[in-house]
Amino acid sequence: MFPWKELCFFGGAAVLYLIGKDSERNAETLKSANRVKLNDLGLLLDTACKEQPLIVTVSGRVSSETPIYAECSGLRSVIVRETAEQLFLKKNETGKWVEDSVWLTSVCKEVPWYVDDGTGRAYIAKVSDATGLELPDAGAFFEESSGILDCVQDIKMLGIKRYERVLPVGTSLTVVGEAVKDDLGKICIQRPLSGPFYVSSKTIDQLIAHTGESSRVLPLCISGIHSFWYVFVCLASNGICIRAAPGSKGPFSSCTTTTTG
Repeated sequence: MFPWKELCFFGGAAVLYLIGKDSERNAETLKSANRVKLNDLGLLLDTACKEQPLIVTVSGRVSSETPIYAECSGLRSVIVRETAEQLFLKKNETGKWVEDSVWLTSVCKEVPWYVDDGTGRAYIAKVSDATGLELPDAGAFFEESSGILDCVQDIKMLGIKRYERVLPVGTSLTVVGEAVKDDLGKICIQRPLSGPFYVSSKTIDQLIAHTGESSRVLPLCISGIHSFWYVFVCLASNGICIRAAPGSKGPFSSCTTTTTG
């Protein structure tokens, strides 16, 4: 019989190990990234080695020349993500009306935007590829049903509730990634071919601490898994099992099995 349990067990441990090593590499990359002012990026790019990506850490406030006005909150934003929920009443098995809902397609709008630290600006490319960006909740509003087809096959439409998450203009962000110049000479921060790409409201020191903590915790989890498996195998090889014992004082009891010749 193929040992599926053992394979899944050690496969999970291997995945945790790889995640831990990846977190460790990311933490080292964050520590080694150049912390620069945006007005220094142009000179750095002109003098940097073209063979190696220039990984930098920059901080600044979000801005755009063509911001979006969020429909719900009215906030000037560079990213607006809208999620819609269709609310309705339906009859259950007993014939009573109960409220239910289904999620509709999520829509995301984004305009070209950059971070500005007062000395210069850097555009952020393909922020959807970045780690750490959490869009704040900007609120929700409800649209009542128009009344057309509001009762079909024991279903009564109530309306649509729309939720907005936005990245407002003026938000302070830390960006870690590869600095490049586009065809027009604009400085952009993008995901490198290898290495982390972070866009976060946390400071660089907070990002390093969080990533380093993950790389330390995961090996402990792996050690715990291996220890558990070792104890389990030792008990099983000696014919000892642990099972619940109804009526016993403790939640577990042990049983031994013996083999007769």
